[in-house]
Amino acid sequence: TMNLMIDKQLVWLISAVTALLVIASITGYLLERQNNNAEKRIVLKNLNDRIRSWWVMCAVFFTAILSGATGSVILFALLSFLALREFITLTPTHRGDHRTLFWLFFIITPLHYYLVSIQWYGLFSIMIPVYAFLFIPLRSALAGDTGSFLERTAKIQWGLMVCVYCVSHAPALLMLEIPGYQGNFKLLFFLVLISQFSDVMQYVFGKTLG
Repeated sequence: TMNLMIDKQLVWLISAVTALLVIASITGYLLERQNNNAEKRIVLKNLNDRIRSWWVMCAVFFTAILSGATGSVILFALLSFLALREFITLTPTHRGDHRTLFWLFFIITPLHYYLVSIQWYGLFSIMIPVYAFLFIPLRSALAGDTGSFLERTAKIQWGLMVCVYCVSHAPALLMLEIPGYQGNFKLLFFLVLISQFSDVMQYVFGKTLG
């Protein structure tokens, strides 16, 4: 099942991340206050802004974990929705694609995450890469707009693949049934932690080493 089991290891992991954020916040504040170099102060201010955003991200993520599987699925569904919106904004589409996009945002994406929540792995694994990929060009073709049709269709298909299908595999970790192991929330925690830590380190080393 996908029931949350609060164990000591998970509590320690959350506590450790919180402690790191506290240390980072204090360090960033002191460095910004003590540094008189205008250029370095800009960098430090940017770093402190990022630390504050990490506080928000961690608070939302921890709340989702503590609320159980349903909270985690809802969180990643919202992230997929926002990511897909950003993707479509960066890859302009035609007016003829609007009804196709309606299906993507309000039917396909919610349905896909619903399949995650009920652990219907068989349909979850093929709905987007098979059924949605076939549906998208069909729905766009019905609009009668033939301009740059293949390009527009490919953008929409791969926006859905990257922002929804790929991202949904994070909460799908909660589907895994590993004999003798009840730490699926720790697997999800590990995945997010490694991704964020990688982002933090590339920023820190980029700013310090050039």
